[in-house]
Amino acid sequence: MSDTTYTSTADESEDIQSDPYRTSEGDTVYNVQGNDWDTVLAPPEGEKDRLIVNMGPQHPSTHGVLRLIVELDGEAVESVRAAIGYLHTGIEKNMEYRTWTQGSTFVTRMDYVAGLHNELVYALGVEKLLGIEDQITDRANVIRVMMSELSRISSHMVAIATGGMELGALTGMTIGFRDREFVLDLFESITGVRMNHAYIRPGGISHDLPKGIEKDIVAAIKILRERASDVHNLLVDNAIWLGRTQGVGYLDLAGCMALGITGPILRSTGLPWDLRKADPYCGFENYEFDIPTATTCDVYGRFLIRLAEIEQSINIVEQCLDKLEPGPVFIEDKKIAWPARLTIGPDGQGNSPEHIKEIMGTSMEALIHHFKLVTEGFQVPQGQVYAAVESAKGELGMHLVSDGGTRPYRAHMRDPSFTNLQSIAAMTEGGLLSDVVAAISSIDPVMGGVDR
Repeated sequence: MSDTTYTSTADESEDIQSDPYRTSEGDTVYNVQGNDWDTVLAPPEGEKDRLIVNMGPQHPSTHGVLRLIVELDGEAVESVRAAIGYLHTGIEKNMEYRTWTQGSTFVTRMDYVAGLHNELVYALGVEKLLGIEDQITDRANVIRVMMSELSRISSHMVAIATGGMELGALTGMTIGFRDREFVLDLFESITGVRMNHAYIRPGGISHDLPKGIEKDIVAAIKILRERASDVHNLLVDNAIWLGRTQGVGYLDLAGCMALGITGPILRSTGLPWDLRKADPYCGFENYEFDIPTATTCDVYGRFLIRLAEIEQSINIVEQCLDKLEPGPVFIEDKKIAWPARLTIGPDGQGNSPEHIKEIMGTSMEALIHHFKLVTEGFQVPQGQVYAAVESAKGELGMHLVSDGGTRPYRAHMRDPSFTNLQSIAAMTEGGLLSDVVAAISSIDPVMGGVDR
């Protein structure tokens, strides 16, 4: 096989993808040129001061690596273009080479600030393909709801903390990360790790709650409720905070509809759209909670919504504790229920010693079945589905395609960070450079979900 040679040309008259040709030696040559952001056109006649600034490609309020190409007239923003891909990991493509159960360990790393939402929507999609939605146990659904709401609290605290840090409210940052630790401690006690849990699996959850964890959850949410007023007292109606957020990053309902924006950005326009109410899943129709909205269409309104949603999520977690009843946390079908039983030891999670003793010492068939289930995985019928949940940032969707095998033919996530990031130009063009940071923080994008 002959080598392929790539050459570049600066001749702007040629197409960026001109026809390839072969050399006398048999090599294929492609002419490739870049007419993207590296070529800056001459300013219009009469215009003197025009500056193009690279903002990034790193910025704390983006929870990842984002590049903004900002065109300025003085401090006024003329145009903003977002460049993504710096955090690309190929997660969706990698899932095509892993079993359906192993997919949980990949999706949780997309929006890693709220990974349990990713795990939940993926599990719901696989369960739709399997046709086992009605077989998920009540206890598993209650735990799923509780964990996803704790994840929402954690994500909103990061959004508020980083937004405060970027705008100079450093005390708001320390408060947000301080209180988030209580949630991460609960995650570590329940799943074995603080992030990237792979706890919610197709068919249920990987293992039951540890004994006595309910007391820890009660204690944590009591502290969270008591401390919820700290950020409120610090920033709500604060003249400096209002000056940096009120009327900044404006995007009305028509703009949200045109761009497909969801989550707190959409609800800041006054529309109470939330999939937990509009299209309930995991029994959300059995919980009492409100959908906070605002009518400001700006950074300040999104900040208020996230504060209010933390309080509503605490209410839902308390209801989950009341609904917890003893019972199994995985479906009964042993051809799907993998791993069978796990335990949490001092070094994290692993196989239950009792389960290993049972399958190795009492039943050769059980050992063979366990081996095949772990190494090959279970088969999923042919078809394609779309499942969606309300994540902390908006509608999080999962499109799955199965060819009948033991791994996805195609897996694609509709990540709200990716969709919402489209609004950055509409929010910032015509404003000031200092307002770009405020607008980004109000979008709360996590680049792991954008680039996936």
